[in-house]
Amino acid sequence: MKKIRTLVALASAAALLAACGGGSNDVGKELGLQNPEIHFVHALPGGSNVDFLVNGSPLQTNIAYKQVTNFANINTGNTTVAYANTGTTTPIASGNFPDVAKGHEYTVLALPALTGGDIGLIDDPFDKGLLSNSARVRAFNATVNAQNLDIYIVAPGTNIANVSPTLPAVTYKNAVPASGQDSVYMNGGNYVAIVTTASSKTAIYQSDAFNLANNADWLITTVPIAGTLSQLAPGQIHLLVAQGGNTSQPAQEYANTITGQ
Repeated sequence: MKKIRTLVALASAAALLAACGGGSNDVGKELGLQNPEIHFVHALPGGSNVDFLVNGSPLQTNIAYKQVTNFANINTGNTTVAYANTGTTTPIASGNFPDVAKGHEYTVLALPALTGGDIGLIDDPFDKGLLSNSARVRAFNATVNAQNLDIYIVAPGTNIANVSPTLPAVTYKNAVPASGQDSVYMNGGNYVAIVTTASSKTAIYQSDAFNLANNADWLITTVPIAGTLSQLAPGQIHLLVAQGGNTSQPAQEYANTITGQ
């Protein structure tokens, strides 16, 4: 009976795929059938090129700062991840996903630390509905030794004084929504990103207007400008936007546009 129910679900998914133009990988993730996928984001300003290691072996190599690697399939179960200087297997930093599962996306980030490098880990269960064409958005704070952040993704010209943050209280080395929870869903459209320290309405960063497409899958990472570590002040942070999917492209970098600073 379980096999019959799965076949019915797959047939329904195929019909929905034809109707809404989704990708086959997305359908597999939504049904929990797709092999787990992982990718790497080099968010360590000024860092050398690195190799991304899974269970001690290089999975992707020679990754430069701001580069976002292709998603790659990995096995389920306990998985150790790390990154090392290109051509070596001695980790700069390492971490662990204790129970990698089908249908999930995993992100590993090279992060700055007060000395050397650190690592960030995100388990994304990808609970998007089959009929949804909403964009998925998540934030990660890679600005070491700095205050917590509120991030607003709002229409251009919005006064945030009476608006709740889209991604609130993003702490260093953590994601919002947290690892293990699904992303925030938003309608496609034109937006700006505004960053404040948590519970403040004073912008320390504002992007130019950008388009968030339907079905986009964004990880918005705050990083310090190269050469700085902890200054959370106008002109001292950038946003890196890593878009989901097989890109092998650098994350798009948004510079600060706060005026008068």
